[in-house]
Amino acid sequence: MDWSVVAMGCLLVLLGFGYRRWAQAKIREGASPRQGVRFYGFPLLMGLGLILGRAPRLLGAPFAVVMTTDSLSLVLVVTAALVLLVTGRRRTGSGPSAG
Repeated sequence: MDWSVVAMGCLLVLLGFGYRRWAQAKIREGASPRQGVRFYGFPLLMGLGLILGRAPRLLGAPFAVVMTTDSLSLVLVVTAALVLLVTGRRRTGSGPSAG
């Protein structure tokens, strides 16, 4: 079960990088950088958080390393939630500049 969480994290990281590469290719083709949602940060940060949260414990890392990566994992998950929140607010136009 734990390795499946790490595998899901790896898939999310690959999804984030793939979507970013696809968005950059669309911009090179002539699309506006503002067109569409630039949403690659969320899966990337969530995937890194999942990997950092499980992999060191599964690999038998020392306690200090596990605690450090758990803290970094929490920071990445909170950052991903903030990225999702800000992206959602910008998309709906309910941000501070919408008034």
